[in-house]
Amino acid sequence: MIHLIGAGGHAKVVLDALLEGGTNLSGVTVRADAPAPDLLGLTVGTPSVAPALTGLSFHVAIGAAEVRRRLYVEAEAAGGAPLTVIHPAATVSRFATVADGAFIAASAVVGPRAVVGRGVIVNHGAVIDHDCAVGDFSHIAPNTSLGGGVTVGARCLIGAGAVILPGVAVGDDVTIGAGAVVTRDVASQQTWTGVPAAPKAS
Repeated sequence: MIHLIGAGGHAKVVLDALLEGGTNLSGVTVRADAPAPDLLGLTVGTPSVAPALTGLSFHVAIGAAEVRRRLYVEAEAAGGAPLTVIHPAATVSRFATVADGAFIAASAVVGPRAVVGRGVIVNHGAVIDHDCAVGDFSHIAPNTSLGGGVTVGARCLIGAGAVILPGVAVGDDVTIGAGAVVTRDVASQQTWTGVPAAPKAS
């Protein structure tokens, strides 16, 4: 049995990936913190984390990094085992490392010697090239491109269509705006936007 945590848009994408990979709807339960309509035909229960998850796999299907991290920790503490979900239409090198609880969407590419951390989202069409490292609970949005050897810290959001040039290092808790082109290193806890990307004025 798979315990899916979340009932929003990202949860739809994750559930669809599970079904495309051969999981039967009867093998999935869905829970969220607030009442929600059904998720692609499944009833949504509350709260997000059941009191006991021993013997169950779980996947936290929530976009917000800190919420995803918190619920991941709670679900592990309840005895659950984090489940990595990879859409069958994704391309993941046999030489890549994908950690527990990560999600790789359709048309995403993870290259050789790339490392994807715990609870990371690699969304539709995103490319994580060779020798990249993406920190725990980060979100690589649709059609983003990380050049070879890029490092992204923990809990980052790399916006849709952004490009990070090869060898660039991005710190923890960073937001890169949609469509930005990052040509140099980014310190932790900053927001960068534009082409070429620069720190956003506060």
